[in-house]
Amino acid sequence: MFHDLVSLFYPETCNCCSTELAKNEKTVCTTCLHELPVTNYHLYNENPVKKVFYGRAEIENATALLYFRKKGMVQTLIHNLKYRGHEQISTFLGEWVGSDLSEIEDYQSLDVVIPVPLHKLKLKSRGFNQVEGFARKIAEKLDAEYVDDVLVKKSPGNTQALRNRLSRWGNMEETFLLENSEKIQNKNVLLVDDIITTGATLEACIEKIQQIEGVKVSIATMAITN
Repeated sequence: MFHDLVSLFYPETCNCCSTELAKNEKTVCTTCLHELPVTNYHLYNENPVKKVFYGRAEIENATALLYFRKKGMVQTLIHNLKYRGHEQISTFLGEWVGSDLSEIEDYQSLDVVIPVPLHKLKLKSRGFNQVEGFARKIAEKLDAEYVDDVLVKKSPGNTQALRNRLSRWGNMEETFLLENSEKIQNKNVLLVDDIITTGATLEACIEKIQQIEGVKVSIATMAITN
């Protein structure tokens, strides 16, 4: 009853186009859902996400759900998630990706899903890690364990976007720490993030995770820059 009253006075709107959602719609309207630029990279082992890490990091499989373009629908979607606190977007995208990956044999053997962590100051400022819901829902769909206390970010890294790839990687290299490493020892790990740009953040995370014995790493993200 209370939810119905809230919806009456504050109707839910699409996180891409801001139109009012119909009763059977959630997070994104049907029109925008069909217009989102889907990559389908999960269908191909050799895809642009995996190629980002050629010669840089050893990974098993990699995918990204959407193409991220400046001033495009996906930018609006991610902006609403990260800066307007629309956490349901993270879960919505995680359910989508998780359902897709659960049909792919290469992803069915994953044991653990790990989100790229936020520094504690950024986490306090934002109030949530934008990839947590994404990671949790993927873990649920893959019948894997969600683990968020192995990778720890020790510096905020607010100026990363201003650096070129080489200097950025050098700065990221010592940004992450390992804790409770026994939780993922000898496990197949899926590392998840929101957007792949240069790949430096994920590369630094992979570098750390692979210091743990027997770990194999795959990657899934909400989007990749295009």
